[in-house]
Amino acid sequence: MLPRKETLTIEFKSDLKKYSDSDIVEAVVAFANTEGGDLYLGIEDSGEVSGVHGDHADATRVSAFIANHTIPPVSVRAEIVDEGKQVLKISVPRSLSGVVAAANGKVLHRRLKADGSPENVPMYPYEFATRLSDLRLMDYSALPLYEASVSDFDPLETARLRNCIRTYHGDQSVLELSDVDLYKALGFVREAGGVWYPTVTGMLMIGRADAISRYVPTEQTSFQVLDGTKVLVNEDFVQPVLQSIERLFSSIQAWNPEEELEDGLFRIGVSEFDKRAVREAVVNAFSHRDYARLGRVRVAIDDRGLTIANPGGFVEGITLDNLLTAEPRGRNPLLADALKRIGLAEKTGRGIDRIYEGSLAYGKALPDYSASTSAGVVLRLPRSKPDSRLTRLISSEQKRLGRPLSLDTLFVLHALQDAPRKSVTEIAGEIHIPSDIVRNVLETFTKDGIAEAFGKGRGRTYMLSSRVYDTKEARMGYVRQADIDESRYEELVLDMARANPRISRSDVARLLYVDPNKAYRILSALVDKGKLALTSRGRYATYRYVGKS
Repeated sequence: MLPRKETLTIEFKSDLKKYSDSDIVEAVVAFANTEGGDLYLGIEDSGEVSGVHGDHADATRVSAFIANHTIPPVSVRAEIVDEGKQVLKISVPRSLSGVVAAANGKVLHRRLKADGSPENVPMYPYEFATRLSDLRLMDYSALPLYEASVSDFDPLETARLRNCIRTYHGDQSVLELSDVDLYKALGFVREAGGVWYPTVTGMLMIGRADAISRYVPTEQTSFQVLDGTKVLVNEDFVQPVLQSIERLFSSIQAWNPEEELEDGLFRIGVSEFDKRAVREAVVNAFSHRDYARLGRVRVAIDDRGLTIANPGGFVEGITLDNLLTAEPRGRNPLLADALKRIGLAEKTGRGIDRIYEGSLAYGKALPDYSASTSAGVVLRLPRSKPDSRLTRLISSEQKRLGRPLSLDTLFVLHALQDAPRKSVTEIAGEIHIPSDIVRNVLETFTKDGIAEAFGKGRGRTYMLSSRVYDTKEARMGYVRQADIDESRYEELVLDMARANPRISRSDVARLLYVDPNKAYRILSALVDKGKLALTSRGRYATYRYVGKS
């Protein structure tokens, strides 16, 4: 029942010599100001159970003591666990109402050291803002800068702002306003004592570079391009957000080659990194970064792909598992609203959908957020080749329906891409979408001929239909995945013959996953029926489609 080692949410304390009551309180404070967790009194650092001290054996008394010595009071759940020797387990909830302090004024939080072991460390004033913004209790971007003035705004950046609104089809109504009224409408200034002071958002958006460095010193941006370990580009700069975003767009596009895919008479240009996804990711990095924390928005292109990182982890309630389903919530609401009204950010707050859509629409590797931590969000758009079959399928379906496919539909297609047959449960678990939605999408696919279903009930599985596999090699993969019954062998061979000017015995053997003798007998039967004709004889005999009954 007892854990074996310490983690960010588990702490062991020896109680042989009676662990200090004040230290217990401080450990509780650290848990409350981080992720919450369990404090075990009576376990050594090694994990050996040594037993709780008699003075701490009354769980109710310990709980009351902690509540009376924390501000605001922390309500813990304490219980004695008997594993041969008694251990006091104190379960601490994560504080959702703000920063917690001990009665002696100490404020601590937990973090992991380089070796992965946890420690409790002081929480400094600048980290209060981070904590409160994580909990959505404070909008740092809305704070007024009382030492600054409107004269710290750059007129050229105001002009850039108006141009961005026109270019990106933002809120056109604000273009009719004077500069001062524009600042008020977008929350760039706040009044105090009859004086209008810049907000953090205003300074970030249209402040002079030197004023940004002075009043928001955490704002920095870097762009790097690496070839292996060789650094080709390494730029660091401090600029207003709009200027930084435009500069990054331009820099990324210079290293973003495009590939053309054929779609009937048309050609589809596919960038290595989808342009819309890049724009949303860059805007998100500035919109959601923690401006109270030292660091920078970092954009890097290397052999693995494009990485966009920003200081500040996901806000409260957002995890890797619910990125696409959780209600949109940002760390800097005022800044995010300004970027939406300008037209740069997704107005629905679902910019994350656009980031994924850019990969899903072309059958490419999905965006990867797995390197994100509590200290920062890291997004990697991997280098990968587009899947021409899936791209054409998606394009034809969108033309047929007269609208873009939904994100759920694209995710299900991606889950079926080059995969063996899968059940609803398997797909739902893989893409983190409710089973009923996945089932509806798959049944629609089956009705429209996009997917094929096998079996019934809970054992029912699905895979992409044969019409998606439009090349000789692809159809071979389809047959191996579908486990086709022998009664359909001739039909599949004829399908392949229709799609190719010549087929051979080895082609049929690979298509049907049979031995060459079996392939020869199938081909001979089709020749006898007048559906195929020999075009050459011998060991490397080939056949063509005739089509007669």
